[in-house]
Amino acid sequence: MAELWVFGYGSLMWRPGFAVGESAPALLKGAHRALCVYSVVHRGTHSEPGLVLGLDRGGACKGMAFRVAAGAEEETLAYLREREQVTDVYVEAVRPIRLLDGSGRVLKALTYLVDRTHSQYAGDLPLEAQIRIVKAGKGQAGGNVEYVMKTLRHLDESGVHDPLLASIAAHLSEPLD
Repeated sequence: MAELWVFGYGSLMWRPGFAVGESAPALLKGAHRALCVYSVVHRGTHSEPGLVLGLDRGGACKGMAFRVAAGAEEETLAYLREREQVTDVYVEAVRPIRLLDGSGRVLKALTYLVDRTHSQYAGDLPLEAQIRIVKAGKGQAGGNVEYVMKTLRHLDESGVHDPLLASIAAHLSEPLD
């Protein structure tokens, strides 16, 4: 199989879960990171959904590019499809990305874009609604607050500032209303 790159913008940044041969900060144009997906498995349930990140159309997103270790491509594809396609809220796509490691390399990477027609697409919710949903969400992978905080911490450590996620995180230590 040809070289496989994966673009991570949320939990894939801090928990890729596959054999990585190389990684570098990267920029994807045409989509932006947003808490726009109701999570009914990993960070919430059907009765009390959480809210997770998706790549929604428009703008740009700084994240991480991971080159899958040689020989692990098929296994990685199967793993990612099981992880990211549990409810088919994401569309698997190959998009051009630019590495931000000083090399200027442009390459194609596998990524998962939100399906705006899916019932789990939350769209652009008001900040207060996002905070309320995140505070209450808990699913098979743990609490929604933990997910947001780990993602924000990793973004900060990577030099990526996400003002909306930072604003939401600033409210997560407040008690539920």
